[in-house]
Amino acid sequence: MHDYQPEVEACSEALATRKLTIAFAESASAGKLAYAFSQTQQSGQVLKGGLVCYDACIKEDLLKVPKLLIDTFTPESAEVTREMATGLQQIMNAEVVVSVTGLPTPGGSETPDKPVGTMFYCIWLAGQTHDYREVFEGSPGEVIDLTITHIARSVTRLLEQTGNT
Repeated sequence: MHDYQPEVEACSEALATRKLTIAFAESASAGKLAYAFSQTQQSGQVLKGGLVCYDACIKEDLLKVPKLLIDTFTPESAEVTREMATGLQQIMNAEVVVSVTGLPTPGGSETPDKPVGTMFYCIWLAGQTHDYREVFEGSPGEVIDLTITHIARSVTRLLEQTGNT
């Protein structure tokens, strides 16, 4: 398995330094992202919470992702992932919100242009969404661990770029 914890630690430190909280809407990662952040020294300062929304009905009912959007773009898409982040921000009111969907295993919406290993995540920060699409190789666990690493790096990078202090 990939060792994502150093990146998560650095991200938690960056959030704590800026006195910001983070929340997660997780589909493919099924809570592992929030768990990773709960294992940091700063977890009590930065982790607001998380929602596992593996099934599309949870995305629709709790996060208010329109069914038409899911039907049009599939549950594993940048468009749905962005709506998940926006919906979670309304529920948890954290300064940073991250949503993640994707295809760590076969049986979803994979296509030749969106193969197994394709992961989508969106970071909501300071009223703006930042969309990411990555394609990883490996076991389902390795794909999720690589996604966590990339998310932690991306959040840290955005905090540095926005000068959010």
